[in-house]
Amino acid sequence: MSDHRSPIGPKPGPTFSIIMPCYNCEATLARAVRSVLEQSWNDFELILVDDGSRDGTFTLAGVFARTDPRVRVLSQVNQGASAARNRGLAEAKGALIAFLDADDWWEPGKLAAHRASHEADPALDVTFAGIVFVPDVLRRKALTQSKVPAGRLCLAQILSENPVCTMSNVVARRAVFARHGAFREDMTHAEDQEWLTRLVAQGAQVRGIRARLVCYRTSEAGLSAQLDAMYAGWRSFAGRYAPAAQVRRSEALYCRYLARRALRLPGSALPALRFTLRGLALDLRAFLSDPRRGPATALCSLIAPILPLALRRRIFA
Repeated sequence: MSDHRSPIGPKPGPTFSIIMPCYNCEATLARAVRSVLEQSWNDFELILVDDGSRDGTFTLAGVFARTDPRVRVLSQVNQGASAARNRGLAEAKGALIAFLDADDWWEPGKLAAHRASHEADPALDVTFAGIVFVPDVLRRKALTQSKVPAGRLCLAQILSENPVCTMSNVVARRAVFARHGAFREDMTHAEDQEWLTRLVAQGAQVRGIRARLVCYRTSEAGLSAQLDAMYAGWRSFAGRYAPAAQVRRSEALYCRYLARRALRLPGSALPALRFTLRGLALDLRAFLSDPRRGPATALCSLIAPILPLALRRRIFA
C-alpha cells in the first residue's frame, strides 16, 4: 500500500473518530448509536464515554461494543460533557473528529458529506450542517429547522445565534484541537459555543454544509432555567474574544435568540419578556434588525400571556 497522505490526514487509522458522551441515557442511546452504525461511510471508530451513569447506560454501551468492533467504551466518574469529550479526544485515532450527543441522531449520509467537504478544501478546519429540531414528545411534529449561512462563519455569527447550534453537528480536523485547545471543563453551559468562538477568533475556518443531517432532540423539562444558565455561560466568555461594541450587539441578538426559544415553551412567558427587554436595552437596532425575527419577537413577548402556545410555536417555527 502506498504512503499516500489524504487532505484530511494520514493513514493508517479510521477516517473518523466519533465521540459520544453518555450520562443516564439508556432510553435514547440505542437510536443515537444505530444512526452512526448505519452511516453510508463506514470507516470510523465510535467512542462511547460513560460519564458515571447510574442507569443501564454502561451495560447497553457494552452490548454495542461486543457486537461491533468499531465501538469502544470508556468509563469515568461523573465530570460533565466537556470532560467526557476531552477523554474521548485523548483516545481518538481518526483524522476527522465528530461528536454526537446520546439523545440526538444523524441522517445516514452525515459522515460522507463531511468527508467530501474536508477532502475538497484542505484549509477547512470545522464543518457543520443543517439541523431538524425534534421534540422529545415524538408524537408532535418537528418544531423548526436550522439555516446554514453561506460561506465561512464569522465571529459575530457564532456569538449572536450560533448556526452550528450543537456539538452533535460538528466535525473537525484532529489538528484543530492541538492548535486551539479542547473543551473547557469548568463550563456546564455554552461550552461548545465558547470553543467555536475561540477557534474563529484565532483564525480557524468554519463552514456549513447545506443539507439537513442532524436530528436534535429538544426537551422542555427545565429548559427555562437552562436558558438562564446558557446566558450566564455566554456572558462568562464573550468579552474575551471580541471588542465591547461587538459584544454588546451580539448580546442583544443572543437575547433575541433566547427569547424566541422561551416563546416556544409551555407555561409562563416571563422569560421571553425578560430576554426581550434586555436585548432591546442593549442594542435596539440590532434586536429589531431582522423584520421577521426582531419586531415579531418583541411583539409576541409583550402579548405572549394571551397567545395560545400552539400559535406561538407556529409563529416561531
